Amino acid sequence: MPTVTQKKYCYFCFNKINNIDYLDIQTLQKFISSYAKIVSRRRSGVCVKHQRKLAEVIKRARFMALLPFVKK
Repeated sequence: MPTVTQKKYCYFCFNKINNIDYLDIQTLQKFISSYAKIVSRRRSGVCVKHQRKLAEVIKRARFMALLPFVKK
């Protein structure tokens, strides 16, 4: 029998965050796995609009060397 889980709410909608900044590393690290991969919507609970923006911002932070591409 499957377990009942709580419905996840979008972190950005819930906290009324309109702009996701690539310099806000602490927030971005919440949406990165232990292997430095971008966490899926299903696992993080982020809505479609913010997941697209989040992926773009994480990739920008990686390019600027603020986040790692892979963890060793």
